[in-house]
Amino acid sequence: MKRAVSLAVCVLPFLLWVCVKGLEFVLIHQRWVFMCLFLLLLSLIFGIYYYGRSWVVFKLNSMPRLHEEHVRDIQKQMREWKEQGSKTFMCTGRPGWLTVSLRVGNYKKTHKKIMINLMDILEVDTKKHIVRVEPLVTMGQVTALLNSIGWTLPVWPELDDLTVGGLIMGTGIESSSHRYGLFQHICTAYELVLADGSFVQCALSENSELFYAVPWSRGTLGFLVAAEIRIIPAKKYLKLRFEPVRGLEAICAKFTHESQRQENHFVEELLYSLDEAVIITGKLNSNGNYYKSWFFKHTKPEGLEYIPLRHYYHCHMRSIFWELQDIIPFSNNPIFHYLFGWMEQHHVVQDMLVPMKCVQQALHTFQNDIPVYPIWLCPFILPSQPGLVHPKGNEAELYIDIGAYGEPHVKHFEARPCMRQLEKFVRSVRGFQMLYEMFDDSLYHKLREKLGCQDAFPEVYDKICKAARH
Repeated sequence: MKRAVSLAVCVLPFLLWVCVKGLEFVLIHQRWVFMCLFLLLLSLIFGIYYYGRSWVVFKLNSMPRLHEEHVRDIQKQMREWKEQGSKTFMCTGRPGWLTVSLRVGNYKKTHKKIMINLMDILEVDTKKHIVRVEPLVTMGQVTALLNSIGWTLPVWPELDDLTVGGLIMGTGIESSSHRYGLFQHICTAYELVLADGSFVQCALSENSELFYAVPWSRGTLGFLVAAEIRIIPAKKYLKLRFEPVRGLEAICAKFTHESQRQENHFVEELLYSLDEAVIITGKLNSNGNYYKSWFFKHTKPEGLEYIPLRHYYHCHMRSIFWELQDIIPFSNNPIFHYLFGWMEQHHVVQDMLVPMKCVQQALHTFQNDIPVYPIWLCPFILPSQPGLVHPKGNEAELYIDIGAYGEPHVKHFEARPCMRQLEKFVRSVRGFQMLYEMFDDSLYHKLREKLGCQDAFPEVYDKICKAARH
């Protein structure tokens, strides 16, 4: 008996070690197994349910009638929080696995969760050029509806699962942003429930300070319950031009030139090294398919192509820009694209926004600090207006989003010191890091005090920093 117990004491830790190492090997070194056998299947099932439900609800026109009832329920939950002593901050009850983020929202474990099940398109008014939506409406929902009736959003951020609320309270960008700005710049009005449970609307002509402060505030000024967004007529097809450019100086000069041309409806660049890039420009026009090669692989040859507008809006969706090649290494082949392309949806995911005039210097800095390729470059116009983010002076300024996604191609990459160096550079050129606080927050704190947010909602820092207090 003693021998059996001794054997068990020796063997069980070894078996546990084998199980842990095996799981580590699958989830880190062979992630494609977990991705193909589990995540893609769950994604398919959830997508069928979610979009099927949205289609039925919109066709039955039931949500506009139920919207006010749902808002009253949110107010009721907030009153109950107050009656219970308001001992903790409030946050939305949306589970973390539904968010398009690599960050775990630890604050949700300790905060009062307010259930906000607002996920429908409320109204499309083509006379006023407005679509009114609830905050959990996704880009996929809006794409499917607006494109079917010949309309589109001026700025349509990539990835189907991005929500309107996330794009307003955080931020959103797309290759048309050199004409229209960031996602919040195409919004015309917001509806919120404030810390005291009251309902308020804000727009340029009504509660304008709150209207300017809502973007980037990440739900720390109130709960967004609806938004009005500008829409524009859309053509069915898009004429894309792919132009390879060699040499960093020529790359930066050409990209700046194309970003300033208003006749380009879309401008983006894929940088494959400091010496090689493809500049992509698109113009709306009166055969892209899901089983084609990933967009960032497909763009290298020079030439023209006509593709459906909706296909372009989600051209980086299947490959998650270029991160899927690290998750499923063998997935860029015709068989995989044909069978699974419609399901596709030590690591860096960083977006740094810097003035266009600093782009060459910025790319050298990225090369030194986080050598990840390809790099996504997207220009955007930053209007001069109040809020957390605005250029200095009274003139709008052309900025560029430098997106680095994937695994650095160097050994012994140390994320913390490299990111600190990169952040220091970005601040030095009057840039900012997407979704993080590098802003003029005077209006934000003024409104938090005015609206009684200090005891109701955490500050932005507390929601985005892993080490923040809870």
